Order: sequence, then C-alpha cells, then structure tokens
Amino acid sequence: MFLKLKSAILKKFPMLRSLKTYIFIIMLFIGIVPSMILRVGIMETYEDRAVAVRKSDVQTQFRIIANHLLLYNYLQDPSSEIINAELEQMSNLYDGRVLVINGNFRIVKDTYGISEGKTVITEEVIRSFKGENVSKYDPENSYIEIAIPIMDTIEQDSSSGKVTGVILASVSAESITQTIDILNRQALILEIVMAILIFGIVILLSHLLLKPFQKVTQAINEVKDGFTDEPVSVPDYLETEHIVEAFNQLISRMKVIDDSRQEFVSNVSHELKTPMTSIKILADSLMQQPDAPKELYQEFMQDITQEIERENKIITDLLSLVKMDKTEAQMNIASVDMNELLENILKRLRPIARKRDVEVVFESIRPVSAEVDDVKISQAFTNLVENAIKYNKEHGWVKVLLDADHQFFTVEISDSGIGIPEEDYEHIFERFYRVDKSHSREIGGTGLGLAITRKAILLHRGSIKVSSVEGEGTCFTVKIPLTYIR
Repeated sequence: MFLKLKSAILKKFPMLRSLKTYIFIIMLFIGIVPSMILRVGIMETYEDRAVAVRKSDVQTQFRIIANHLLLYNYLQDPSSEIINAELEQMSNLYDGRVLVINGNFRIVKDTYGISEGKTVITEEVIRSFKGENVSKYDPENSYIEIAIPIMDTIEQDSSSGKVTGVILASVSAESITQTIDILNRQALILEIVMAILIFGIVILLSHLLLKPFQKVTQAINEVKDGFTDEPVSVPDYLETEHIVEAFNQLISRMKVIDDSRQEFVSNVSHELKTPMTSIKILADSLMQQPDAPKELYQEFMQDITQEIERENKIITDLLSLVKMDKTEAQMNIASVDMNELLENILKRLRPIARKRDVEVVFESIRPVSAEVDDVKISQAFTNLVENAIKYNKEHGWVKVLLDADHQFFTVEISDSGIGIPEEDYEHIFERFYRVDKSHSREIGGTGLGLAITRKAILLHRGSIKVSSVEGEGTCFTVKIPLTYIR
C-alpha cells in the first residue's frame, strides 16, 4: 500500500524524483537545521546560567538576612522594624514574596501579609529544616522558589548546627523570561535572513553542481539524434567521467553489434543464395539440353539434391541459433548421465569417422551426472566432435575426455587435425566464420556450428576454450556447472 502511494505521488509530482530537488532539500536542511539547533542550545544554556546566577545571588542575600534574624531573635519577636524593612526591601527588590517560618512550621512573617500565623508544611520546607538549601525553578510561571535554613551556628553552610527556622522566598524570573524572548526574536530574525541567503545559495549551487549532468544528457541526446559520432566527453566530475565512459563503451558495443548484424544478414543472404544459384545453373543447363542422356540428368539431379540438402542444413542451423537466442526460460533442465550422453553421440558419429579412417576414443575419469538441457548440450558436443572428425587427417584420431570435480564437469575434445591459426581463435565462434573456406565448402560446413555450440554452453553458465597448433591438432575444453544456476 505504501509503495503504491509513493509511486502515485512521484508520478503526480515528477520533481520529487529530481536529483536537483534532493540536493536542494539536503543543503537547505544542512544550512538551516544546525542554526535552529544552535539557537535552542544557546537559549537553554543562557536560561540555565541566568537562573543559576539568580539563585546564587538570592541565596547569598537571604543567608545574610538569616544571620540578622538570629541576631535580633526575630523568630520569637517578629516586631523588629529593621528586619521587617530588610524583608520588605528584598521582596520588592526581587519582585517576590518572603515567608519566615519558625521551628513549629508556623509563619511568623509574610511580606504579602496574608498568611501570618498559618502553618506550612511542604517538601521544600521539610528538607530545609534538615539543613538543606533548596531551590526550584518554574519556567512556566517564571519564578524561583528558594528555601534557606536559619541555623544558630556561625557558618550557615554547616550541617552540624540546629535549624531554628526557614526563610521561604518566591523570586520573580520575569526578567530572565523577557530577555530570552528578546533573544529568541532576534535569533528568529537572523534565522530568516540566513534561510533566505541559504535558499539563494542552494539554488545556485544545485544548478552549478548538476550542470555537468545536463551536459551529459545533451551530449547523449546529440549522439542519439545522430548529430555526432564523436565520443562523449564531460570530465567535470569523476562521476560524469565514469558515466560517459560507460556510455561510450555502450555505443562502441552497439556499433560492433550493428556491424555484426549487417555482416550476419549479408552472410545469410550469401549462404542461402549460393546453393540457389548452383541449383539454377544446373537446372538451366538441363533446360538447354532437352536431348541430354539419362546419365547426365541423373548426375545433375544428384548435384541439385546436394545443394538442396546444403540449403536445408543452413536453414536448420539458423533456426537452432535463433531458438537459442531466446530467453533461457525455454531451457528444459533435467539430471542427465553425461557418460551415457557422450557415448550415444560418439556412437552416432563413428560411421562418419570410419569413412575417413579416424579413430574416435572416449575416456571417462568418473561417472558424471549433471543438470543440463539434453537437446542443447547434445547439439553442442555433436558439433565439436563432428568438426574434429571432418577437419581431421586421414588415419587420424579424436579423443573425448570426461572429468568432474565437486562443482563442474569438464569435457575435452582433442584431435590430430589441421589445427587453427592463433589469429583466428577469437573469431571461430562468430556466425559464418570459417578458417579454411575452401575446405569448409568441400565438407559442407555452414559456419554456424561453433556459434551454436558456444551459445548452448553459455546458456548452461559454462565456458569453452580452444588451444591449437596449426598442422598438428586442436583441443576444445568445455566446463559446465554440475548444478544449473538459475
């Protein structure tokens, strides 16, 4: 559901898929968010520091007053005008309220004059009677509450003295709150100015950063539209350089494929036309000789039959190659006894070998069972063995060796034939390529056998290698996984 919603949003707003948008958002985020975090951090630090200074200042003042309270015995006689004046002065100075509580938790002085004589028992007062200096900040109501013990010791910080009373003061923190509000407003104005500047800088940078990619797009479009055949070059960034390098390699590969396709079409046309031309010549010759003897007719008809068979073989091989070019979903994989498969192939081809007096030998190191497409792999090995026989010398030999390890099976097909020149190694698997064209014509080769073989092996995720010595022989090594890799 989420993926569908995301896809619908991206389809409706294509700009959200733009790299420029992502860069813009990231840079804007990096520019503005840290300033906001910094502002909040500074405000909190200032508030904590200001509150701590106010607490310390108030506690110092009230410790002095606590000493005066003991000096004038104020807890027993709260009528001292001097102490009352000091308390009123402190209440006005800090815009707050001061309560003096005796040892019975009774309020003997309230600067507001509304709670005198009442009893007050709170957590702060109880803790202060135990000798603690208690303070609490309430940011919502902007005040600081401080409870200071009145001790009959010389040092107010000593915990060994007797607590005879408590001064409970509520001090306004409005000035701190107002200062924070002013600083917040100034910081907000500064943030807005910074956001506008960052917005402009981000737009400019995102445009400049993506300009090389626009060059890549423009260059690719020019190549696509055929305005230039020159390789694309945008060396602004390492990334763009990699992109255009991959694109240039793709273009080169496509050109090779296109050239190969044109050559293939030309070769197919030529290969199919050649037998038809021969048939036409033979037929025309017969037509021009209506009184030709029966023996001549039979000879010409035999030649026409051979050309038709050759044409049929070319078409059959082409169809096989086309089928293998389709998706591998058409692979009919099954567990096959490779020993038996190779023995059957050699059994079918030995009659051809006997005509040329070529000895065919099969050697198996161990029994091998593999997951393969029986038809395709049989066609591949048949082509290799058949070529080894056809391109061999009289009284020669062909050896087929089967071996396997825990992961692959290997088939080596070696012969004592005419060999392949080293410069032709990389071309022998191309369609219609022939090393010895005249000899290939004599034995009826179509030039498609090795292309079909290589395709069948690649469909099995295997590999094929060739080594040869011209005039001495050739060895094809095929290596295929025992388990088909899907």
